[in-house]
Amino acid sequence: MGYMSDVKSTRLAASGDIFGGPARVKGVYIVSSGTGGSVVIRDGGASGTVVATLDTPAVAGMVYMKLPEDGLRCATSAYATLANVTAATFFYA
Repeated sequence: MGYMSDVKSTRLAASGDIFGGPARVKGVYIVSSGTGGSVVIRDGGASGTVVATLDTPAVAGMVYMKLPEDGLRCATSAYATLANVTAATFFYA
């Protein structure tokens, strides 16, 4: 039995590229700063189309969000805007 896709990861401590080409974001591990914040996933860079907005809790801690089915499709490139988040690790294929 073969794998359907190779899953890779990128860790960000500030807004930036998850991957510079087409990708499906399959999950994200977020370290929240203790202040409510958000992780915005975009297709096409910092000013690209918003694919999802994930709110983070107003307590210091960690949250793992597995995204449904095939993940979030970013046809051009996957980018994340982090607000009041210490770091986030994205899993994508």
